[in-house]
Amino acid sequence: MIDYSGQLNSEQYEVVTSSEGPCLVLAGAGSGKTRTLIYRVAYLLEKKVRPENILLVTFTNKAARHMFDRVESLLRYRPKKLWGGTFHHIGNRCLREYASRLGYTANFGILDREDSRSLVNSCLQELNIDFGQRRFPRAAVVEAIISLASNSRESLARIVQSKYPYFEEFIPEIEKVREIYIEHKKASNNMDYDDLLIKWVELLEKVPEALKGYSRQFQYILVDEYQDTNRLQNGIVRMLSSYHNNILAVGDDAQAIYSFRAADIKNILDFPKNFPGTRIFKLETNYRSTPEILEIANQSMSNNIHQYHKCLKDIRESGHLPRLLHVEDTKEEARFVARRMLELRREGVPLKEIAVLFRARYQSADLELELVKRNIPYVVRGGVRFFEQAHIKDILAYLRIVVNPRDEFSWRRALLLQPGLGPNFTRRIWSRLAGSSSADPFKNALSRGCKLDLPAKAKAGWSHFLKILSSISQPDILSKPAEAIRMILERGYERYALSFFEDGQDRVEDLEQLANFASSYDSLGKFLTDVTLREGFKGETARDTSNTDPEYTILSTIHQAKGLEWQVVMVIGLSEGGFPHSKSLKDPDELEEERRLFYVAVTRAEEDVYLIHPILRLDYNRGQIITRPSRFVQELPDDCYEECTMTETEELIMEDA
Repeated sequence: MIDYSGQLNSEQYEVVTSSEGPCLVLAGAGSGKTRTLIYRVAYLLEKKVRPENILLVTFTNKAARHMFDRVESLLRYRPKKLWGGTFHHIGNRCLREYASRLGYTANFGILDREDSRSLVNSCLQELNIDFGQRRFPRAAVVEAIISLASNSRESLARIVQSKYPYFEEFIPEIEKVREIYIEHKKASNNMDYDDLLIKWVELLEKVPEALKGYSRQFQYILVDEYQDTNRLQNGIVRMLSSYHNNILAVGDDAQAIYSFRAADIKNILDFPKNFPGTRIFKLETNYRSTPEILEIANQSMSNNIHQYHKCLKDIRESGHLPRLLHVEDTKEEARFVARRMLELRREGVPLKEIAVLFRARYQSADLELELVKRNIPYVVRGGVRFFEQAHIKDILAYLRIVVNPRDEFSWRRALLLQPGLGPNFTRRIWSRLAGSSSADPFKNALSRGCKLDLPAKAKAGWSHFLKILSSISQPDILSKPAEAIRMILERGYERYALSFFEDGQDRVEDLEQLANFASSYDSLGKFLTDVTLREGFKGETARDTSNTDPEYTILSTIHQAKGLEWQVVMVIGLSEGGFPHSKSLKDPDELEEERRLFYVAVTRAEEDVYLIHPILRLDYNRGQIITRPSRFVQELPDDCYEECTMTETEELIMEDA
């Protein structure tokens, strides 16, 4: 028998032993929610609830495996018939049993994201859409629009108008693509990833025996991370719990940060309304952070209106006050972070216990260069390094051609970006331009390039490309790499990025910041040397230093950092318009989500938090501007942090060393 009262705190114990009926557990950061869930499962099994009558829902396969392993470790046996996994995993299992009732066979196929995009691309070709003449979104973007509409249960038109307004004129055609896409999936006995939820809802709504069978079978339903559920998932939970009404939802509205993935915070905020008679439990004891860190987290969240009020309670000894640092600009910010990392390492803090978090991907550009200069190994969590992202490498390919005209790889990459130029035409053009070993491809292109024998569409793309090359190779532009980047962006690449990438607007913003970054250089050659010729920036994907270096520091967006923890956390880019992001300032709901991002960032830290505000920021349209500290800092009481300027941080480093 497990000693529940001895192994759980009073908050956790009450949840584990008393959560009958509809229950909402508000689990603050670092409060042991996973421990509470696995002990609840163990408690139910000890009370002779059959494993097949328990459903444990998580959001990732990794989390599901982790929970099952911990249940087994706690019980000392593995409950074989326990239902558990992600929503999609469980949906697949249910759909296999009733596939024929929905017009599928039990061996239906599942399309992954790549398969889905390939099928969407076939549908686009079926409609004979002329991409060369129109800025119509490509397959990846169309698939993303269809997916977001499905998961949010919003109309496709509303999704385009709110998230992709630059494609509003194409709504009727995108609707037609979706119709053909759905028809082809059904005809080929396939479902895509989203269908595992959509068809599951359809099954429960239209097949009474399925709803009756599963709702009676699942006597207890436990759902983790409820703040991250979308409208489909919320509906599934309501139907599955309709018979026994034993639903235990665990989550933290203060960590609801995934609305861009169709997660709906209303699911957790409206839980008592959706499940009458709900009992609310709070896990507020934090085992991770010092009292000083918890104080800024609590003070920050007190400014949100739409929330359950909680107060994280400390059990650890007092530590340092979080430090607010005002630095001149992002380059000074990068120098401080790199130096402080080395100092902390000498003080005994491993690099792996130091994380730098940021709101947007572009905010790490200066820092990545600085870390490479100082030979500090690092890993970008959940993605590639800034200068290795596809859209950054695309722009750099244009610039490399100007500096090194015989760079065949850059020619091929840049040519393939032009409408009408596929691999075959690209090879033909390069063969004509390169000619012999003494030929200058760049001069050949500008002098007689338009005379190449190409079909009309390919010739138009080639002609457009030549105009860009001619513009960025002018003598006055060679000393202004920022201006060259802006030219490439404004003369076609912005349109390309919006059409090709599902997060096209974010990538355009990255490129605007790349131009800002380049504005401090007076030579295109020097700029390219800094960003392309350093060992740390080789390869298409981020180099995983974990297998080669004994230690490395972590760079991460805050979204990717959720659920993790480090001894020291540095939050960079804390200026108005950067964090919170400028696009959130006009929408109260979006601004509250930005504040929740700040809460997530600071609660990743165990010992120390550095909040860094660059005073000067380069703006794509306005040039250099003076920024105010983020409102998330300004609204904190002054006694929550220690404020210092860059010169003071130099002294602080020496004192700590």
